[in-house]
Amino acid sequence: MTDFLLELRSEEIPARMQDKARDDLARLFTAELAKAGIATGPLVTYATPRRLALIARDLPAETAAVSEETKGPRTTAPPQALEGFLRKTGLTQEQLVDRDGIYYAVVDKPGRATAAVLAEAIPAIIRAFPWPKAMRWGDASTSTESLRWVRPLQGIVALLGTEIVPVEIAGITSGAATVGHRFHHSGPITIGSASDYAEKLHAAHVIVDQDDRRALIRARAEALAAEAGLDLIPDDGLVAENAGLTEWPVPLLGRFDPAFLDVPPEVIQLTARVNQKYFVCRDGDGKLANAFICTANIDA
Repeated sequence: MTDFLLELRSEEIPARMQDKARDDLARLFTAELAKAGIATGPLVTYATPRRLALIARDLPAETAAVSEETKGPRTTAPPQALEGFLRKTGLTQEQLVDRDGIYYAVVDKPGRATAAVLAEAIPAIIRAFPWPKAMRWGDASTSTESLRWVRPLQGIVALLGTEIVPVEIAGITSGAATVGHRFHHSGPITIGSASDYAEKLHAAHVIVDQDDRRALIRARAEALAAEAGLDLIPDDGLVAENAGLTEWPVPLLGRFDPAFLDVPPEVIQLTARVNQKYFVCRDGDGKLANAFICTANIDA
């Protein structure tokens, strides 16, 4: 039994699309492997602005051999019925099994290497992916048959254990290399297997687990507010959005001119949330404070 890692790296994925994309990736992956008779256990999915990833645990080395049986006409049926059944199954009459006066077509299918199944499944998943909005790019975009993705697809990591699953789609070839943080890390990162994926990305300033990024943003924003003698106004939706905008979230506290507090607090909170993606704070009296917390994507 072997673990499988798939990373689909692209330009920035909108934060609002990331959670559903993780669910869609797991659903499509499960369906494609089920077609080959491979049952998947619990899947782990990750999304950052620049990558969508899946880890499948304990996949078999190959699919099980199966025997498919198709019931045909009776042995006393007219010749036309037998001829039609032979055309349908691609067998000869000598290859049919006579069982109680009824012909059966029995086809034994050997097991297939799981790597071969994955090599076929990955392009099918990519082409069938149901992004709410997708785009074409490059010279190929003049054709409606060209690849569509949420933003230009740039790289594919596909590792079954430590072995690369060979995939090619729209000129993009799979491998073991990915990239780290856009500003904090330069050059490629070679992934050894699913087991070191998150660790190697973290060393390159990418927190790949969206839940970890959300927990970090929430905890640090609350701590910054408390250090300033303020209370953070909780906003789980804003936590999730900031986590979807950053790979290395760094919450920071800032201030604005107190004169702006003459504006109704609902207006300040709305524009801070919608336009700036900022959290706002209350003072000890429960009133809106002239402070905000933003989430940077770099450790400045």
